[in-house]
Amino acid sequence: MVRGPALTQTMWTADEIARLCYEHYGTRLPKKGKPEPNREWTLLAAVVKVQLVADRACGGSNRPTQVTKEVVSMGTGTKCIGQSKMRKSGDILNDSHAEVIARRSFQRYLHYQLHLAAALKEDSIFVPGTQRGLWKLRPDLLFVFFSSHTPCGDASIIPMLEFEDQPCCPVSRDWANNPSVEADGNLEAPENKKKCEDLGSPVTKKMRLEPGIPDGVGHHQSFGNQESGPIPPSISGSNLTTQELATVTGMAPSGAKVVDVYRTGAKCVPGEAGDSGKPGAAYHQVGLLRVKPGRGDRTCSMSCSDKLARWNVLGCQGALLMHLLEKPIYLSAVVIGRCPYSQEAMQRALTGRCQNVSALPKGFGVQEVKIQQSGLLFEHSRCTVQAKRADSPGRLVPCGAAISWSAVPEQPLDVTANGFPQGTTKKGIRCLQARVQKLETYHEYKEAASAYQEAWSVLRKQAFGSWIRNPSDYHQFK
Repeated sequence: MVRGPALTQTMWTADEIARLCYEHYGTRLPKKGKPEPNREWTLLAAVVKVQLVADRACGGSNRPTQVTKEVVSMGTGTKCIGQSKMRKSGDILNDSHAEVIARRSFQRYLHYQLHLAAALKEDSIFVPGTQRGLWKLRPDLLFVFFSSHTPCGDASIIPMLEFEDQPCCPVSRDWANNPSVEADGNLEAPENKKKCEDLGSPVTKKMRLEPGIPDGVGHHQSFGNQESGPIPPSISGSNLTTQELATVTGMAPSGAKVVDVYRTGAKCVPGEAGDSGKPGAAYHQVGLLRVKPGRGDRTCSMSCSDKLARWNVLGCQGALLMHLLEKPIYLSAVVIGRCPYSQEAMQRALTGRCQNVSALPKGFGVQEVKIQQSGLLFEHSRCTVQAKRADSPGRLVPCGAAISWSAVPEQPLDVTANGFPQGTTKKGIRCLQARVQKLETYHEYKEAASAYQEAWSVLRKQAFGSWIRNPSDYHQFK
């Protein structure tokens, strides 16, 4: 694995990153697109630039440095569109989960920074690469990815220990036999079920911390039902075979019994082994590729756990921007907000499944991304909203809108619903024509990024062979 910059150990903490993102959400994003008070919840994700900046007030080569942290992209959202609503015109966004929106906004930020570099602006994050016409990232900065909740899919399959408190309302255990309750990749809490306890109560505040874990992170915390939709334990772990228990990620603390797992609404892709569906801790099979569910209509969107794992090998820039870059743009760290969380599950989902991938093209590699959890709760998370609404009538539902924000001067903000209108723009494709000639369609530009496509081919062959790929005719727009 490729290790990130050593500076990550001292430049930031998980709580600093979370607090910065929450403040940005509260002050820079409009009310339009945010959840309706006491009725809706949403997910939040962002990319934070962390940079060492020399103090210009002091002369000489040994000037003291300070660390600056800036949110450069942000996204909210919980929805995906089903197969039947996909369009070949390229004007609809299939996946509007917050993590995906934040990454797309980050790509827009990178695109703007490349324009600054080409115009020889000193404040660009890029400097000339060794190959003429290509750019590379400045060595004094890095990027941290933040998500208010554990990514859907494999990272959300978390051991539930016998001694854990359950301060947030659980999803009905009928869900296991009634898939119709799933909602766009995240389970909804049924009405009139057990209410969340006050988030300020002693039970909620009692976080079990393990020694040596930074920023108040407990490896096996339980905050009950939030976006990942855990199901309360009903079967004792003692009924499971040794092999079945081995499928549950992580090692439980000494003497603790794994009685169940938090469950993900993401479904195994065709060709994977599939979940056992057995009661208790053996319900899920871990380490598998999964797709996000929708209401009735199956989606083609891979889970956020799978996408983050892919970005950790191929970079966050995507295929198009590789025409202009010498190396991929990798995340140095991932920070998760306060929610059900397992360090082992996160490491397995984001890095463990790809750790043996080899023979990648020059510049590409499996990154040893730093993973931490903050103890700070997102104000519009499902659990927070549920606790505040008390006995308010009606159901608590996911917000239907998605917000995209990018640190660019022109139209930094976009609020969408049902996938419209955000998509790859024609302007964004045309900007590449100065470098890549005789190409017309989005598909052709992506395929022409040869090193990126080679790396993607290696990753599929060695780790993600069942990855769902949209038919090429959905990428033929100009």
